Amino acid sequence: MCSAVAGDSRHPEREAVSALADDFVTELREWLAIPSIGADPAHHADVHRSATWLAATLRRDGWPRVEVWDAGPALPAVFACWPSDDPEAPTVLVYGHHDVQPVDPVERWHHPPFDPYVQGEELFGRGASDDKGQVAMHLLAVKAHLAATGRTTPNVTIKLFVEGEEESGSPHIRELLDTHRDDLACDLVVFTDTPLYERDAPTICTGQRGVIGGEIVFTGGSSDVHSGRAGGGVPNPATALARLVAALHDDEGRVQLPGFYDDVVPPSDLERQDWAALPFDEAAWLAHNAGGAQATAGEAGWSTLERVWVRPTAEINGLHSGYTGPGLKTIVPASATAKISFRLVPDQRPEVVLEQLREFVGKHTPPGVHAEVHVRGDGAPPYAADVTHPANLALHEAYEVAFEQPVRFSRTGGSGPAALLHAWLGVPVVYLGATLPDDRIHAPNERVVVPLLLKGAEAAAVLWRILPERLS
Repeated sequence: MCSAVAGDSRHPEREAVSALADDFVTELREWLAIPSIGADPAHHADVHRSATWLAATLRRDGWPRVEVWDAGPALPAVFACWPSDDPEAPTVLVYGHHDVQPVDPVERWHHPPFDPYVQGEELFGRGASDDKGQVAMHLLAVKAHLAATGRTTPNVTIKLFVEGEEESGSPHIRELLDTHRDDLACDLVVFTDTPLYERDAPTICTGQRGVIGGEIVFTGGSSDVHSGRAGGGVPNPATALARLVAALHDDEGRVQLPGFYDDVVPPSDLERQDWAALPFDEAAWLAHNAGGAQATAGEAGWSTLERVWVRPTAEINGLHSGYTGPGLKTIVPASATAKISFRLVPDQRPEVVLEQLREFVGKHTPPGVHAEVHVRGDGAPPYAADVTHPANLALHEAYEVAFEQPVRFSRTGGSGPAALLHAWLGVPVVYLGATLPDDRIHAPNERVVVPLLLKGAEAAAVLWRILPERLS
């Protein structure tokens, strides 16, 4: 059935999306022009403007309930609900975010980051891919669904939850989920902040890694000391910390925290088969994903894709100690700091890994050195969807209709609040994204490929049509 529908270029969702495409791009450019940089207090007023713009657009599109959640210290989130006229229809919550990353270094942008422009099939501007483009894609999908079916309400009850702090680690999302638990109640979450594998190899994401990070601080004295006076006679915190960092991995690339792999759940055979069938060019992957790295590396026994999708990591993000200016300064530094982060996979939990880190640091702290572990935030737990769940199968069917080719499953190595949504709301989470890994999110010259957003909108519109039957 999928193949027959996919081969018909005249099916109504595609026609509806095509008819709305020009207006979609115009409106998205308008939204992208708002510099809603959540991490920068100087732009918090712009985050409010972004929320106001989205709320006004939803009301104009006919959503009967639209609210800006702006209480307390959290930057504003936007909530909307469009009930189905069928009381038995499932309720779906679409999650995304409207805050964007800072634009530094701004001099590396080819065009001002908040003056979005179209070049060929690509739309450039901060937030084009991450995540305003994908949120706007879902607004388009609802309009296309109504136009394609002739309905005045969606075939499913659709709720929209667009937060304003995702790029800052969603520090207040737990409070939002607690305060608005009844508003957000649903049967399924559709998470829209993930990419396809490649333009010519579309995939459905089925999971994200979790993350926890912080600092390890070794202190040996109250101040730096002349190395001629005390060198060789007192512990050197920089040397001690270097030994700890060197001990963090074994020769096979495995993390040496005690019990680190105890809770790791391996991926399914179906997923590994799909990943093995994906096209992978190591040189191309390095060029587009690795910041100029010259070779792949990591835990032995796993492919590069598996290492970045489903294996946990420990990364030293930065090291600092003593004098780092020009010339020579012969000292024993008083302290040394390592910034460290962990990418986690199901079923690891941030709080457990934190305790494992504290135990590891304690074992590698020599006499005369005081160790502290500082953690930044609560971290984000990992999440993996069940690829055999009826919602994922319906999503797979909808993608194949839109992309007109076989669609495989993939994962992403980044992190997000999917696991929190799953835990708080108690329902499955599936991923519907239509961007690319080389869209340069978080970097200068962010872009999105407009035809892919249109295909994503088409897939979502098809999903809303077929989901009630597939879940029955």
